[in-house]
Amino acid sequence: MRIVVADCSVDYAGRLSAHLPRAKRVLMLKNDGSILVHSDGGSYKPLNWMSPPCTLAALELDEDQTAAGIVEAWQVTHKKTADKLIVSVFEIIHDTSHDLGVDPGLIKDGVEAHLQELLADQIELVGEGHSLVRREYMTAIGPVDILARDALGASVAIEIKRRGEIDGVEQLTRYLELMNRDPVLAPVHGVFAAQEIKPQARTLAEDRGIRCLVLDYDAMRGMEDHNTLF
Repeated sequence: MRIVVADCSVDYAGRLSAHLPRAKRVLMLKNDGSILVHSDGGSYKPLNWMSPPCTLAALELDEDQTAAGIVEAWQVTHKKTADKLIVSVFEIIHDTSHDLGVDPGLIKDGVEAHLQELLADQIELVGEGHSLVRREYMTAIGPVDILARDALGASVAIEIKRRGEIDGVEQLTRYLELMNRDPVLAPVHGVFAAQEIKPQARTLAEDRGIRCLVLDYDAMRGMEDHNTLF
């Protein structure tokens, strides 16, 4: 991974257009070709990014760019959509590369991992006519727990938590923003599934068009309550 702290501006062109004016930012360039643009705020969410498959190339500067003080320009192009993200660098403050090796991936809480397995086997709990595409569908910012399709063939991204809170909704929102850029998957609908969903998390999810699903862990495991009186 290459980490660059630079005074730069960023322009995204394609199915949507976006411009980040000149400012100091952190640029993360990963070995899979992806790039993420971060500011010193906004927590974990990048200001803009390009997910793989994509390629990065240095651009030859013209006279106008040189006169404006630009010393380097990078163009990241998505291989499927031809969307482009152009980084115009005015000054590189820090530039370092690290070999992070092979990442073992996220090790989930035992209950969450089992919920994922059970829901994949019982995908009809999400809705009639749903079918499983795969578990742990990888994106540039991490794996979505389950990718499914609904009865009409539309993509459905499912994030599973033992306890559903606001941070889980934010996580699923980031996945949806990224996945909806892929014309093969889009439109992608979201389902936030948990044993318990906090009221604030439900409100936020529903406001963003994300459906909430409460999971009965014991019922999914086929366990009956033998302690009831009736």
